[in-house]
Amino acid sequence: VQLQASGGGLVQAGGSLRLSCTASGRTFSRYVMGWFRRAPGKEREFVARINWSGARIYYADSAEGRFTISRDNAKNTVYLQMNSLKPEDTAVYYCAVGPDAGVVRWDYWGQGTLVTVSS
Repeated sequence: VQLQASGGGLVQAGGSLRLSCTASGRTFSRYVMGWFRRAPGKEREFVARINWSGARIYYADSAEGRFTISRDNAKNTVYLQMNSLKPEDTAVYYCAVGPDAGVVRWDYWGQGTLVTVSS
């Protein structure tokens, strides 16, 4: 499975970006898709995840109310709409995929896309 993330860039505080991540290759029949990020000098952290049907969505507290995760299964793509961006959102954002069955685990990771928010 290959995951290709895109949509990162430089944006001013208060601005918006939309990240996309497309899965290709042999995936699970049903899979969870998620976003993580790693800020400079910090550990990687969870941002959001969405199950196969889109009925179960979870956000980190830092993303709640500002970010929206969605997916298009026909395109094998997950999106992360990020609004009201803050300088502390600056990070490399990674998408990940895992089987949608029981306990969530992340089996495949994308290469990351850099988001820089200027103050």
